Amino acid sequence: MTNTPLLLARREFLRFLATSPYVAAAGGIGAFIQLPGVSAQNTPTGAAGVITNPESALNVFDFEEAAHRKVNPGHWAYMASGVDDDATLRANREIFKRVQLRPRRLHDATLVDTRVELFGTTYNSPIFLCPTGGERGFYMDGELSVARAAAARGTLQCLSTMTSTPIEEVNKALGRPVWYQLYAPSKWSACEQLLRRVEAAGSTVVLLTVDNTTGRNSETYRRTRPQDLSTCASCHGPGEPPGPVSVRTMFKGIDMAGVRAPNPAMDWAFVDQLRKFWRGKLIIKGIDTHEDARLALEHGFDGILVSNHGGRATETLRSTLEALPEVVDEVANRIPVFVDGGFRRGTDVFKALALGAKAVGIGRPFLWGLGAFGQAGVDRVIEILQGELKLVMGNCGTRTVGDITRSYIATPEGKL
Repeated sequence: MTNTPLLLARREFLRFLATSPYVAAAGGIGAFIQLPGVSAQNTPTGAAGVITNPESALNVFDFEEAAHRKVNPGHWAYMASGVDDDATLRANREIFKRVQLRPRRLHDATLVDTRVELFGTTYNSPIFLCPTGGERGFYMDGELSVARAAAARGTLQCLSTMTSTPIEEVNKALGRPVWYQLYAPSKWSACEQLLRRVEAAGSTVVLLTVDNTTGRNSETYRRTRPQDLSTCASCHGPGEPPGPVSVRTMFKGIDMAGVRAPNPAMDWAFVDQLRKFWRGKLIIKGIDTHEDARLALEHGFDGILVSNHGGRATETLRSTLEALPEVVDEVANRIPVFVDGGFRRGTDVFKALALGAKAVGIGRPFLWGLGAFGQAGVDRVIEILQGELKLVMGNCGTRTVGDITRSYIATPEGKL
């Protein structure tokens, strides 16, 4: 027991190192010297304090280095990095330290109910899995492992256009339709064909991504990825990762010659065309201002996802939690507002719900779980976050998700 404080300090140090893309380039934290007095034999986890099974994880951060050691270095660098100086990536996390909770006491915590209804379907919590491309790059059956874990935990799964598994197979594994994230092709006929396939698969909710239409300046990824990309041919085909769009599974059977996805010329006129064609629910993903929220309402969207692509689109230096209130205020409960970007704790989720979000998405945490242990890792990540949310709801005196309001948070620095 005498080593407990040192072990805790060591874990924090390892976590700090794990967030550095430059440490990743040096071979990961396993390449660094162990702290004095601590050995792999007297840690409760394994070599260098890395967890060896999902059950031993105390929080979602515990999965990060376990996944880092197993995932292809190029895939890891792509997922872990942001754009420019990675400042927006950091801003998404740092904002949570500036938002405090205002718990109300003496409410029966045994009655807490985390369930939420989204477009007619009830989920066990307002925590959903964001669309992330090429999940087979993290585990052999990728999206299918994620789907099975989501099904087991009653969780909403969103599927990327750049999925490495066809939507039909993912929906079957999930047992209900995914929400489909759309990188709209630059040729309308290709867009129509893609959406007809999504509709035929049974999915009725589409998330149009608008925050990354011109590409991104992925400096850290380019610096930290392996210099020899020849091993990537088995995953991506010829050329640099992630390879040509035309080879992606969702574009099979579609003539993608000369077609870009996403469409860099996409505008509000395109949105009108899409809204007229798509008969299901349509969400716009990547809005972070009240001006665009107003336009989204005017152009018939059924929901808004406040997102900065996990800090991977534009170096705005602005977290999604900071952008959320102005979008919520503009929408004024006319359509649901969702948010993603940097969420790692149940308390993080609670803060977003207090600011008006209907549901909160996670991306990297479930990829860490996937890369470390497959379905079991994703399942444990969801379990931890759902458990943390239920805990903070009980301790703050909110019985249902709908009970969580802005009165439960404080922002001493005047933020938000």
